[in-house]
Amino acid sequence: MTGVDRRTLIARGAAAVGGAAVAVGLPGAAFADPAPAAGAAAAPAAAAPRGGVTIRPDDPRYPLLTTGNNQRFVARPDYVRMIRSAADAEQALSEAVQAGKRVSVRSGGHCFADFTCNPEIEVILDLSEMTGVDYDPRFRAFTVEPGCRLLNVYEALYKGWGVTIPGGICYSVGAGGHIAGGGYGLLSRAHGLVADHLYAVQVVVVDERGKVRTVVATREANDPNRDLWWAHTGGGGGNFGIVTKYWFRSPDATGTDPGQQLIAPPSEVLVSAVDIPWDQLTQASFARLLQNFGAWHEKNSAPDSPYRHLSSLFNVSSKAHGSLGMFTQVDATVPGAGQLLDDYLTAITAGTGVTPQALTRPTGELPAMPQLAAPQRLPWLQATRLVGTNNPVITNPTSRGGHKSAYMRRNFTDQQVATLYRHLSDPGFTNPDTMLVLFSFGGQVNAVAQDATANAQRGSVFKMCFQTFWADESQDDFYLGWLRDLYEDFFVSTGGVPRPGADTQGCYINYPDRDMDDPRYNRSGVPWSTLYYQDNYPRLQQVKRRWDPSDHFRHSLSVKLP
Repeated sequence: MTGVDRRTLIARGAAAVGGAAVAVGLPGAAFADPAPAAGAAAAPAAAAPRGGVTIRPDDPRYPLLTTGNNQRFVARPDYVRMIRSAADAEQALSEAVQAGKRVSVRSGGHCFADFTCNPEIEVILDLSEMTGVDYDPRFRAFTVEPGCRLLNVYEALYKGWGVTIPGGICYSVGAGGHIAGGGYGLLSRAHGLVADHLYAVQVVVVDERGKVRTVVATREANDPNRDLWWAHTGGGGGNFGIVTKYWFRSPDATGTDPGQQLIAPPSEVLVSAVDIPWDQLTQASFARLLQNFGAWHEKNSAPDSPYRHLSSLFNVSSKAHGSLGMFTQVDATVPGAGQLLDDYLTAITAGTGVTPQALTRPTGELPAMPQLAAPQRLPWLQATRLVGTNNPVITNPTSRGGHKSAYMRRNFTDQQVATLYRHLSDPGFTNPDTMLVLFSFGGQVNAVAQDATANAQRGSVFKMCFQTFWADESQDDFYLGWLRDLYEDFFVSTGGVPRPGADTQGCYINYPDRDMDDPRYNRSGVPWSTLYYQDNYPRLQQVKRRWDPSDHFRHSLSVKLP
């Protein structure tokens, strides 16, 4: 947004949505669908045919647009349609519905599963060119289009208005799927999930007669479309329609000043990056290290904990990598921030005998950060760029990946850490790009009721992602088998999956895993839908029946019609 001031941006936002017949989000307002209008990023009419540019198999762009970051999943659609507005989405979807073609929707291409790219897809509707970020004074809310990459959202919101959303660290994740799945990041312990700040959503839907229309749904109690808003607060992407715009306003926002409508990030953060060499670890010290992490989070993850301002990402890498890496961030403006960080780092390494070193090489999503061996104060946006942009995993164009997730409510058991040690230290396993990612959770995330949003996991203290990456298709069976064995052994007492209960709280829909719907791997007796949505699933099914009654939007783990 270089060279554009705030007044100009506000004027643009008002002009872009000014003709829409939607409510302003005030009690008693009438709600109606907006008139389709091109977003701020729309290209000239001559360059953008109605319904968007069509890319077919003979186009050199076709291979790029028929797969995503995970090269395991490739589609061979009849065509890809590049969407630049809600009007484009309506037109493109109408054509596909009338032709009886199976569609999928993509914003950033980061889906861990085959939701967008699989052999059954006949049309991909690509929203990656919808990249506008603006302020809508009628809603007192910020608009974010689905193709925006997260770092661009942070840059635009912070530079323009001094606000942000508590989203993830991976810079190139598309806003479309990230938000619909709930969204979380290093600011979530202090400010909740991204979805907790979602005020409204614009969705292109199909009724039972095949008629396509654009709907705006808000969180207002008197909005007749409110159930559609609720479904996008953690219900996952590709279920109900095509999201063409999100609006954000924090629930406790007051007044009309744009800078007061969303959370403000810390002006500065205190950050630390350390490396723990495998050659310093025994099985006992490895177990102590991980159980220190779990115990600390059990103790310090209440919504009002002073440690809610601290979050940590801990990559427990395989021995083949050589070390474990941990990045920690704390709001430098809170009283005693330095002591909070020191106490945390001391607690994690207590009794292990290890001496943390500088993080001199990349590990998983973390770049090398040797300059942070001693904690440093950085402006928040600089720290966000540092940890998010040089991401070794998502910048590899040949990467094939396997991922499995879990929410933890309690510390690791002795059996679980023994399982991790056995698999990760196996001398016969030589892949360095394999790790268990531990991410701080809880805090203000857990201040929200389980049914207030579609994201039901509101009692966990840390989140996990088991993942491995490789490049050769011929090794798929080996690496997927290795990952399955690790996961099943870890959760052997609950049927091979994190069955919701006192110790675990299921899985994260933005880390989708088709094995959760396969009885060979999920022997818990709990369906995949309960793992991801728990008691919120029946309500999601009712939303599905109302807004996508013919199941046009479906994938391998989509919400099923009741």
